[in-house]
Amino acid sequence: MDYELLARHLEPPVRRWATPGDLARHVNPKTVRTPALDLIDQALVDLMDTPDGRLIVTVAPQEGKSSRISIDLPTWVLTQWPDTRIVTASYGQDLANRNGLAVRRRIQAHPDLGLRIAKDNGAAAEWSIEGHVGGVKSVGIGAGITGFASDLMIIDDPVRSWKEAYSKTYRDSVWDWWQAEANTRLAPGAPAVVVLTRWHHDDLAGRLLTRGEGWKLLNIPAQCVDPVTDPLGRAEGEFMQSARGRTQEQWERRKREAGSRRWASLYQGNPTPDEGNILQPDWWRRWDAAPFVERPDGARIIPDHAGVELCQSWDMAFKGTDSSDFVVGQVWMRRGPRMLLLDQVRGRFTFTQTVDAVRGLTARWPQAVAKLVEDKANGPAVMNALAAEIGGFIPVQPEGSKQARASAISPLVEAGNVELPPTAGHPWVEELIDEATQFPGGAHDDQVDALTQAVHRLGLVPVLSPEVVNAEDLLGDELHLDWMDDSYGGDWLDWMQAHY
Repeated sequence: MDYELLARHLEPPVRRWATPGDLARHVNPKTVRTPALDLIDQALVDLMDTPDGRLIVTVAPQEGKSSRISIDLPTWVLTQWPDTRIVTASYGQDLANRNGLAVRRRIQAHPDLGLRIAKDNGAAAEWSIEGHVGGVKSVGIGAGITGFASDLMIIDDPVRSWKEAYSKTYRDSVWDWWQAEANTRLAPGAPAVVVLTRWHHDDLAGRLLTRGEGWKLLNIPAQCVDPVTDPLGRAEGEFMQSARGRTQEQWERRKREAGSRRWASLYQGNPTPDEGNILQPDWWRRWDAAPFVERPDGARIIPDHAGVELCQSWDMAFKGTDSSDFVVGQVWMRRGPRMLLLDQVRGRFTFTQTVDAVRGLTARWPQAVAKLVEDKANGPAVMNALAAEIGGFIPVQPEGSKQARASAISPLVEAGNVELPPTAGHPWVEELIDEATQFPGGAHDDQVDALTQAVHRLGLVPVLSPEVVNAEDLLGDELHLDWMDDSYGGDWLDWMQAHY
């Protein structure tokens, strides 16, 4: 039995510094302090106070996480428990050695820490504290650790590059090393922490979270996505306070340069799978020239509308929620086998804002008379609120599960029948593709729900056939469309009946 490790949890530790960050500021008063690093500090304290603690920390590159965990943490731990045998591992022996040397040099430069390096054991890759069995052993991923028990294991950046991250062979080798070497060297009760920038959904962090036991994840995205779950309590869209002093403009530029996929993985800690199980990213076709013209009043009109069907498709948030559910409204057009997504609105709307969003999309696309609304959540209430003002609402009862509906329309996507707007002028398209790629395992599925609802009705069921809806029901008593007056002498009903 490891009695020193057991005693660590029986008696409160004597801490000269409350956190690793406090020690770092002691040895270097210029040490940067940010809300993200403070949060990491508290997570590290909790880790060391938890027998068999397991922690994964994911933060954007160059924000101080590696220094805090691979250098400050070992120094802080040794000042309290100098018999702690620490293993630090990185993608290569050189990086592991640099981290180990940084800890050793800090101890040598600051005698007030109360530690001294053993004179007979001061190699770069392995050294110990004088008079104690504790110290640091540095290894590269893949190296053997046979014969060295670890009371604390720190794995910092197990992947060197994007190329390695996307090599299944390399990912498998990292996983095999963890299972066969690293995990087996942990002493009873010993904590372990993995700190990394996410490159791939199937990286070491991804596998530990899905296959390991007891792992706690602290992911601090560079930009807040959901205020309800944001670890820093930020407002939606707010960037993190940067340890490197990045301004908002510099964050915005970094986001544009990274692209949505790499931004989601490297900076948000939410890597997109290589291929979706249902809707794969390379299936999506883009339309080039916009098929509509915009009038001076902002209305968008399809001038060549013979044989064209248009509809809106809405996925609305649940009643009574004040959190992260999105409302999504899309406008779709079908001409022959082609189905084109023309427009989208999306946001965390209140009921009143949802009603206004329907009004706005209807004014912008007056030809999209049919409005598909899933008959749940706020859908029925919104339709009732607007029934006397706007016509064309078609309540939709979903058939089957979300996955089944996505699978039903996936052949149309794969065949190239579903076309999305170009990214230029429609920046939300990349987020839609990422959401579709991650579906059904992603954080959100509202855009996919609206999409599958529209494509199902346009591609698999005639949207405006007489069996579905009567043309007179679409008009409403007060609906008046100037564009149809101009083109058809005001005989809108005749036009509808002729086409549907």
